[in-house]
Amino acid sequence: MLKAALSPPRPEVTTSLTRGIYRLLVDLGYAVIPEFTLKTGRRADLMGLSKKGEFVIVEIKSCLADYSVDTKWQDYLDYCDQFYFGVADTFPQDILPPEEGLIIADEFHGDIRGEGPRRALSPARRKAMTLRFARQAAFRLSP
Repeated sequence: MLKAALSPPRPEVTTSLTRGIYRLLVDLGYAVIPEFTLKTGRRADLMGLSKKGEFVIVEIKSCLADYSVDTKWQDYLDYCDQFYFGVADTFPQDILPPEEGLIIADEFHGDIRGEGPRRALSPARRKAMTLRFARQAAFRLSP
């Protein structure tokens, strides 16, 4: 019982990480949409669109159990130019795939600790993704 009182519940950790990583991406010049729905129906935790039209996806992992049961993150690789895991500094980073990007964050900011490979989207997919991004952003602003 004491252990549960000392560690914040997973939704609070996820919210804090999302806030810090969101701020990092905005500072880097990205427009960001949380819970971005891909064509496949999967939802990326954070999707960013750069001024150059490049896409970044950040998959946030709040704890080891969250990562251990995740079988979907590799599905995101076909929909971004760069992919990152976003975790807290207490997360066991050595279990994450070293070939992917890594962002360490808290509720106030994030820090890129590892760059993943750059993947170039095809022109057709980039156009489709840009339209999807614009439409999702617009619908979220609708009353």
